[in-house]
Amino acid sequence: MTRYLDHLGRFAFRRGWLVLAAWLGLLLLTALGALTLSGSTSDAFNLPGTQSQRAQNLLQDRFPGIRVDGAIARIVFSAPAGEQLTAPRWKEAVSTVVARLTASPEVVTVTSPYDGALSADGRVGLVQVAYAVPAASMSDAARGTLSGAIAAGRATGLTVEAGGDATSHSSGQHATELIGLAVAAVVLVVAVGSLVLAGLPLLVAFVGVGISLTAVATATGFIHLSSQTPTLALMLGLAVAIDYSLFVITRYRAELDQGLDGEEAAGRAVATAGSAVVFAGLTVAIALAGLVVVNIPFLADMGIAASLAVLLAVAAALTLLPALLGLTRRRVGPRGVRAGRDHVTAPTLGRRWVGLVTRRPKTVLVAAVLSLAALALPALGLRLALPDDGTAAPDTSARKAYDLLAANFGAGFNGPLTVVIDGRPAGSGAIADPGAAATTVSAEIQRLRDVASVRPARVNTAGDTAVFSVVPKSGPSSRQTTGLVRSIRRLPSPDGAQISVTGPTALNVDITDSLDRVLMPYLLLVVGLAVVLLAVVFRSVLVPLTAVVGFLLTLVASLGVVVAVFQWGWAGQVFGIEGQTGPIMSLLPVLVVGLLFGLAMDYQVFLVARMREDHTRGARPTQAVVSGFERSARVVTAAAFIMISVFGGFLLAPTALIKQLGLALAVGVAVDAFVVRMTVVPAVMTLLGRATWWLPGWLARVLPDLDVEGARVGDQHSRDEDADLMAAPTSPAADAPGRLGGSGSAD
Repeated sequence: MTRYLDHLGRFAFRRGWLVLAAWLGLLLLTALGALTLSGSTSDAFNLPGTQSQRAQNLLQDRFPGIRVDGAIARIVFSAPAGEQLTAPRWKEAVSTVVARLTASPEVVTVTSPYDGALSADGRVGLVQVAYAVPAASMSDAARGTLSGAIAAGRATGLTVEAGGDATSHSSGQHATELIGLAVAAVVLVVAVGSLVLAGLPLLVAFVGVGISLTAVATATGFIHLSSQTPTLALMLGLAVAIDYSLFVITRYRAELDQGLDGEEAAGRAVATAGSAVVFAGLTVAIALAGLVVVNIPFLADMGIAASLAVLLAVAAALTLLPALLGLTRRRVGPRGVRAGRDHVTAPTLGRRWVGLVTRRPKTVLVAAVLSLAALALPALGLRLALPDDGTAAPDTSARKAYDLLAANFGAGFNGPLTVVIDGRPAGSGAIADPGAAATTVSAEIQRLRDVASVRPARVNTAGDTAVFSVVPKSGPSSRQTTGLVRSIRRLPSPDGAQISVTGPTALNVDITDSLDRVLMPYLLLVVGLAVVLLAVVFRSVLVPLTAVVGFLLTLVASLGVVVAVFQWGWAGQVFGIEGQTGPIMSLLPVLVVGLLFGLAMDYQVFLVARMREDHTRGARPTQAVVSGFERSARVVTAAAFIMISVFGGFLLAPTALIKQLGLALAVGVAVDAFVVRMTVVPAVMTLLGRATWWLPGWLARVLPDLDVEGARVGDQHSRDEDADLMAAPTSPAADAPGRLGGSGSAD
């Protein structure tokens, strides 16, 4: 494979204008498609096969006036202390707001607080507005009317707060992305030592991500996609494109330092570092595409779109980057190291660190694993739920509305359950009386624990379906409310009828249960495929297994930190989440598995590929660990800092949901790069010695030999470099016989 990549890199370097024109032409083509063929996206949250989804579909079919996926605004009015909303002055003010909202475009219904939504003391009331379209599809006119009505209510002297998805706005994530990119640019300049070279990865990233995002926009004209689909593609596409380009550029500069001309250096860089990029990208793409097995449509869309962005990043690093190097060759030269000059200088920080690890592998390994275990301990108390207004920042209007309702109506008022009685279930010939069945079921529900109230049932015009609401005593994300949902579902159905429970709270229960069921199969799928891929890359059995075990340590450590911060409230002031503690979002474990696994394998491939390269050229196993680590540690460190800066920018977002994902990924990358890949893996490889590269004979014959280390395209300059590195002094203990046990020799 490396021969083909070598030819590809040389061709792109020689024909820079042609390759650049091809990429820009593809970007122009997808941009035109996005402008002319794109359709609308949706925020509809579908869970095929769950009771919540079946009940929502039934309501949509049997109650034409109900739009189950329409936006909702919950507007809370509070009179001044000592007064009531029933006073003529305040009643007129509230009625004026209700009238304005009723005349608003896209509004289906507006409930008045005087129809049963007043607190016991008459001071607080709720107006609920239901829209005919999802929140993402609301027109500017409808949003303007909503915000204007809220402002008009406040102008009268009332306290008016609003929540619900209709009131949601952009989280300001674009600003956090710019901060992450700014930090990435600084890291690039430091890593490559050239402003020109530092700008090339950013240019490659913009082109690749631009194509993936415009391609997704074009696809919306043919298939239904979630409005969240481009988000992950943008975030991950930028990060991996910059990292992959950095790996190739670093190798390119190293080859220039050896005296190679630009074309030969580009071919060599694409053949070696590019091979690692190919397999790292494939691993990330596999992990993301595996989200399809979760059977949650919008997650599958996000995974496929993000995997497309990753594959485009790989292609751009292998072709567009060497083309740009060819076009800027006069401005990019070697760092002043003469060809053939001895490269051995004072030990670098990377060599000193790996020397410590290889001298004391058992001690270092135990210390690292115990540290990760300490970080992981809070994960034992992990609680999952979907976020709601109760986890919003305390100073937001949505959180204030939530707290007002909880204080005056009870916590469960923020998350009522919708019970649907189907009098004509599928496969039943007779039609039951849904009204009578609803009366029976309501009486049974009243006797259950944690029920605050049961509202009267409503029967549709066809007389075959009834629906009513149940208000729990506890909050939407509490264990008690989850138990209530399950208790209602276990009630015996009246003769000829069928009971279903839906609504946001029931949907929360279903998605949590669904993700619990698929998390392990999904983890086994991505891990299994990655083990096979890494076995092909490294032609080893133990290296892939070490990589997977290391990832599991990273996963539990990152989840443990998220639980400690967002669920327990540790360091709340540092992360700006005071008053926002609560369950962790249900989607987080699956997303973290998919994202962190791919990124962890990136660092595994880039670090261990250089170790294998040195080993195949004659270095003893421990010496290969030292020399390979020294040559790759700097670039992996830079790549990790870029990832951390991109993901860490999410901690500046105002919502807990985005903060959780940002913290999990930033901590995960830091732990995996610096503790697992740069500490645990070298220590384990030192202890294993020659066994690191063990491969059964029968498996060696089955697996293809892809020459990832680039031995078949090696040249005299690279061999001279290898000889210099192999001659470099290391700790005498690093390869001392009997040091590591086993056969009595470390190697």
